[in-house]
Amino acid sequence: MNDVEVFFNTIQSGNKEQVEDQLRSNPNLVSAKDTRGFTPLIFASYFDKEAIVKVLIEHNASVDTKDASGNTALIGVAFKGNTTLASLLIKNGADINAKNSGGVTPLIFASMYNQTKMIELLMKHGVDKIIKDNEGKTALDYADEKGFKIIARLLK
Repeated sequence: MNDVEVFFNTIQSGNKEQVEDQLRSNPNLVSAKDTRGFTPLIFASYFDKEAIVKVLIEHNASVDTKDASGNTALIGVAFKGNTTLASLLIKNGADINAKNSGGVTPLIFASMYNQTKMIELLMKHGVDKIIKDNEGKTALDYADEKGFKIIARLLK
């Protein structure tokens, strides 16, 4: 196993101290990518490793680097509804209107997956509600399609 694979395994295990040790030994690990194109920050965010996300940000991890599908860490947490991580990423400059390769934004994902609190958070930070994905649909279009009435009301 190479250093990058070991680092990603350490992130997944949630061992904050070991992550810090590995970053001290090899600061370049903060911007490494795994075989799927995930950065450590995207990976830690996806697995809800808040303490490790904080460490990575302290080590200057780019909050808007994209994976092979064009997803940022914020896009990755939006559909899961983790507003704590989303707030942390936004506070550290994450683009709330970032689009992945399908044109999907954090707001669109939050709408698709019925994540009311995430939508409220994004709206509080001035998200653009009328961005369309590559299919020409907005977050409101998805809420209407899926019958998510509360979200639809928020987005109107």
